[in-house]
Amino acid sequence: MGGLLNASSVLQCPHGGMVQVTTSDTKIKAGGDYVLRTTDTFTISGCTFNLGPAGGPHPCVSVKWVVSALDSTGIGDSNLTKESVGLCQAADQAVQGTVLINVVQQQVTGQ
Repeated sequence: MGGLLNASSVLQCPHGGMVQVTTSDTKIKAGGDYVLRTTDTFTISGCTFNLGPAGGPHPCVSVKWVVSALDSTGIGDSNLTKESVGLCQAADQAVQGTVLINVVQQQVTGQ
């Protein structure tokens, strides 16, 4: 079981871009901040991914979660944990790699 992700968790794309989260959760907290769910909005800024000299910039701009907590839900949606898998996507929905979960609260866990 891994720690639940919350609004204070630090997430990045594989190219160094930072993930910002907009959550609609105003009820469930873990480790002092609101728990993140698959239906929250995850945007990425500062990604430096480039397709090479001919292709130009192709930065990650969002995260699509494909694996969430199996038995942990909040407000009817699946929660996210340290073991969750999110795909970083470009504006054209091309998958650029998996999200890096760097910091997560450890007080509350889920599976």
